[in-house]
Amino acid sequence: MASPRQAPVIVITGTPGTGKSTHAELLVNESPVPLKHINVGEWVKERGLYEDFDQEWQSYTVDEDRLLDELEPIVSEGGVILDWHTCEAFPERWPDLVVVLRCNHTQVWERLEKRGYPLKKIQENNEAEIMQVVLEEARSSYPPEVVVELSSETMEDLAANVARIVEWIEIWRQQHAGEP
Repeated sequence: MASPRQAPVIVITGTPGTGKSTHAELLVNESPVPLKHINVGEWVKERGLYEDFDQEWQSYTVDEDRLLDELEPIVSEGGVILDWHTCEAFPERWPDLVVVLRCNHTQVWERLEKRGYPLKKIQENNEAEIMQVVLEEARSSYPPEVVVELSSETMEDLAANVARIVEWIEIWRQQHAGEP
């Protein structure tokens, strides 16, 4: 039997442009327990955990088996934030909390334009946000009590979201204190 985690595993997911990495970075700084931020997309690129690169979509085809094999020992220790535009690849047992960031599709479009995304990729992600694709993935992959949907449109949203997640971490820590 694995030893109990000293800190939670948090998945922060959402359509590209909803603020996942910004939220994760602030959480690392404000969390009452040490947390490691893994930007899964960057992790995949840095470690070559992909099968190929799709020129048309300007994205990598992730080797999910290799990705999960590399993440498993890190996740089993806890104290990690997994930041990725999808979450359904992660086993149900991994996350203690799944945060789905949502944003008005017009803002998503503008944010992705500023990043220089190709028009086709902006359109695809904009449609995914409108259709709540990531939220539905999360809801169909994890128990409802671990999935939370948060608005990520303003700096006030960002501050409130981070404060809410920090509060959740405190409660998690209290509930898991003294476990064998």
